[in-house]
Amino acid sequence: MRIEAYLAYRGNCQEAFNFYQEIFGGEIKNTETYKDKEIDIPENYRSKWQHAELRGKNFTILGYDAAPDTPLTDGTNMHLGVDMDTEDAAKAAFDKLSKSGQVHTNFQETSWGAKYGRCTDKYGINWMINFKK
Repeated sequence: MRIEAYLAYRGNCQEAFNFYQEIFGGEIKNTETYKDKEIDIPENYRSKWQHAELRGKNFTILGYDAAPDTPLTDGTNMHLGVDMDTEDAAKAAFDKLSKSGQVHTNFQETSWGAKYGRCTDKYGINWMINFKK
């Protein structure tokens, strides 16, 4: 079984994926725009991503730019959880993700023997960064 997150953006999917790629690595693949699609979308939105994939060794994030008339609400019902290989990598990822976003739980020691932080990034995506000691 494989579970993949599919994230919706307000016209800044490419920017967000470039940001995540800087943090986690991987390769942005299979990008499709709205160009030449028979869909009711404004002309200035045709270059936005209708689908994209950021694939790395142990992760996949899928995403798209939702049509401008699609209501999106930044919610608290989903968080992307990331278990990092080193404490330094976890701290660096947390710091980058939370910059210009909102920290909900500082990156700190936990009762489950890990270092952990929870934040919402500048794109409204919720993250839980964890390093198990």
